[in-house]
This record gives sequence, C-alpha cells and structure tokens, in this order.
Amino acid sequence: MRSLAIFAGLALFGATIFTILSFSAAPASRPATVTPFTESLQDRLKRLPGDHRGWAQLASQYVDQARITGDPSYYTKAEGALATAARLEPGDDTVLTGQAALAAGRHEFSDAVRLAERAIKANPYGAAAYGVLADARTQLGDLPGAERAVVTMMDLRPGVAAFARASYAAELRGDPDKAREYLEYAHSDAWTPADLAYARYYLGELALHAGDLATAGDWYAKALQAYPAYPPALAGQARTAALSGRLPEALALYDRVVERLPLPQYLIEQGETRLKAGQPADWTLLRAQRQLFEAAGVRDDLTWAEFEADHGDPALAVKHARAEYARNPNLVAADALAWALFKAGEPEEALPYAKQATSTGWRNPLLRYHRARIEQALGRSARVAPGFDPALSALARFS
Repeated sequence: MRSLAIFAGLALFGATIFTILSFSAAPASRPATVTPFTESLQDRLKRLPGDHRGWAQLASQYVDQARITGDPSYYTKAEGALATAARLEPGDDTVLTGQAALAAGRHEFSDAVRLAERAIKANPYGAAAYGVLADARTQLGDLPGAERAVVTMMDLRPGVAAFARASYAAELRGDPDKAREYLEYAHSDAWTPADLAYARYYLGELALHAGDLATAGDWYAKALQAYPAYPPALAGQARTAALSGRLPEALALYDRVVERLPLPQYLIEQGETRLKAGQPADWTLLRAQRQLFEAAGVRDDLTWAEFEADHGDPALAVKHARAEYARNPNLVAADALAWALFKAGEPEEALPYAKQATSTGWRNPLLRYHRARIEQALGRSARVAPGFDPALSALARFS
C-alpha cells in the first residue's frame, strides 16, 4: 500500500504534500532539513505561547520532518507540541486532527480513527480530518468507510490531497484507469514544485506496476524536474533501472537515495538489487533504523514481516505478520501473513489470506505472484505473471 505518510501531512494544513511513507515506503516532498517556516513558527510561539493552533501546526511540521528525514525522534517532539496545544484548547478540531495524524504516523490507526472522528464532530467542515480518517480506515481494512471519507473530503476541499486519496481508492478496487484519472486531476491542480513532483511520481508508480517501465521512467524524470530534492522519484528511477536489468546504474542511484533518506523500504530495495547483482546485502543500517523507530513508538510489524519472509526467519515473519494483521487487517497485511505462512511451510493456512489480499481486484503484481505461488504449492493451476522478478520483490511493493 501507499504509505500512510503520503497523506497524513496533506490532511493537516493546506494542500502542500509531504510524505510517507510510511507505510511502507515514505516519499518526501521537501528537503531533509528543518524549514525556515518551522523556525519562524517556533519564534512566533515564543512570543505567543497561548496560540494553540500554532502549537498544533508546529506538531505537523515535526511529523513532516520525521517522514522526510527518517528520524523518528521528531514524533516525540510532535507529541510534546500537541500536548501543549491540547492543554490550551483540548477540544479544538485542529489539535485533534494533529493528534490523529501523529497516531497514524506511528501506525496506531485505531487511535487515528477515534481522534479524527472527534475532530469531525468538533468541526464537520474540516476537510483535513476526513483525510486522516480515510487513511486510517484504509489501513484498518475498512475500504468502504475510507471511500466515504474521501468523497466528503472532495466535496469540502477538492484538490491535490483529495484527488490523491480518490486515486488510491480507485486503485485498491481494481480500477487503474480511474486511479490515473484522479492523479491527472491532482497534477492539473498542483502548482507548487512539491505537489507537481508528488503527482508525477505516483503517475510513474502506476505505470511501473502496470509493467510500462519507459513511461514510469519518464514520469520520475519529470518529477525530479519539478523538484530535484525529491528522493521518491530518484528511488523510482533506481527501480526502473533495476527492473530493466541495468543493475550498476540502479545501485548507483540507490546509493544516492539512501544517503538522502535511509528509510527501510529503500534499504531493502537496495539490498535486493545488490543480491541480484551478485553482491552481498548489508542489512546493518536497516536493523539500526528498526531500533530507532521502535524507540520512538512506531509500530511497523508489516515491514519486518515482509523482510523476514524474504530474507530472514519465516517463523519470525509469521509472528510479525500475525501482529500486524490483528491490528490492521488490510489487503497488504493479509498478503504479508499469507506469504509468511507460505514461507513457513503452511500454504493451506496461507491461502485464505492470499484470497483476501486479492479480493478487491487490486492489480498489484506482488500480491498476485504470492497467491499464485501458494496455489501452485497446493497443486492448483495458477499462473505467475510473465516478467515478474521475485528476486526484486521489494521493488514491486507500492511505496
């Protein structure tokens, strides 16, 4: 799934996009530095310490920085800013929306839903809260509830943030043409370099997962033209190079990506590309990032279930996948549990989860590959899509 981080920041204060990446691969749309805007806001709060909306906005900037830099300590700073805002005005919808976005950033999606619904109750016309609600419901596997929230958001504030979510909803229900149409609306509506880069990047992702590497590469290049400091587009170029067999070029690009933004998704993609090129993969930095995120209260069993299933201990993969699915029974969590069970030698138990993961018609090549392998292991006729490279499975995950 596209990372929750893609949207949580969008929902808060205007249409400028930042990510995330979340889940599971978090694109960033601003340079990995604390912005002058954040610094001036801090100065303002020194002069006006009772400005609860200012504190909530500062928290959103910290959540932004956590996703942009891959430094989860910013979540702790956001929590402190929101605590101040809540003391000043606990029932304010902006504060509640900020708390919901922070919960989503930490993968506490049930809490995010609860807080977003409180924000909506306080202000039914706040589009931002509907955005966070849509994201969290998607992660909890409630796709109809997520679509209702997206429709309301589009009614209240049509724009890049709403169109991006509408695109993802269409994608999950197996309608790539509608998903592309909504992203084209987002592209037409975008005017900042960050928004343009975001829309172009995801148009590239749609092309990549449809197998059109040339079109994907064109969109990634256009994203970088709009915003050169946009690591997701650089990662997209690395993916197209790797999937096209240009492994030295891909590795050089991944070196640049992880130097800028060492997120788990990119580190795993880099490691798989190294293995494909006959080089050893070094997971040291990946494991260090895991410890940092856990220390900051970020729960990400999904990433570790996928990683352990493909590159580690299948039993540990099952443990992580069961924990993720118990909290967030979405399509990707179902796929992760199916694949972990399969790798642990339990294809019969895996099959119902694989069927769930593919039940909406979502044209995700990785999910289809996993289901085909599971069905083949059970002696059933199943076709693996031609051209899919299981050695580069992380590159087929939606970031």
